[in-house]
Amino acid sequence: MGEGTSGARAEVLVARAQVLAAREALDEELVRLEASARAAVDIPAKIKRNPVKTAGFAAGAGFLAIGGPKRVFRRAKRAVRGPEEPLPTSMLPKEIDAALGSLGTDGERVRGVIEQEFASYLKATEPARRSRNLGGAFTVVSVAFLRPLVLRYSKHLAEQVFSTDAKEYEDRLHAVRARLGVEPEAAPAGEDKGPA
Repeated sequence: MGEGTSGARAEVLVARAQVLAAREALDEELVRLEASARAAVDIPAKIKRNPVKTAGFAAGAGFLAIGGPKRVFRRAKRAVRGPEEPLPTSMLPKEIDAALGSLGTDGERVRGVIEQEFASYLKATEPARRSRNLGGAFTVVSVAFLRPLVLRYSKHLAEQVFSTDAKEYEDRLHAVRARLGVEPEAAPAGEDKGPA
């Protein structure tokens, strides 16, 4: 009985040592995670480190917020195709009176007839309008060409914004360890010290 008890006690002690080692490893990982997170979201340090990129990022965001791409596209379209023809201010009053007079005196019925006739006209002329609309085809080609470029650049920009500088990470790691009163551990072989 004594031999089985001492063997079980040794297993319990080994298991307890493993739990304590795992707890220490978890504490160290939490310290490293906190330091990495603090370094990643330290916007003032990122602004000081790269003021030109930050200004460019802010200008690009502002450009998108005020609808800049749409305005630039309209101006480019106007430069290539020339200014659009202005809409007619009104139809001639004689034509309007003659057309409305031929429809009758009931206002609701006249409004319904005008709406139905206009809808059928739009449906009948839609194929011709679509075939003349080269702007739509240009837009589709432009989007197909520019979309991969914009996605690639935005991904690259996001990686730069949220990347962590190794020196900054180490400074944050030392600050967190000092605040918690944790002594730095030697990193196991093959483990990198900084965030990926």
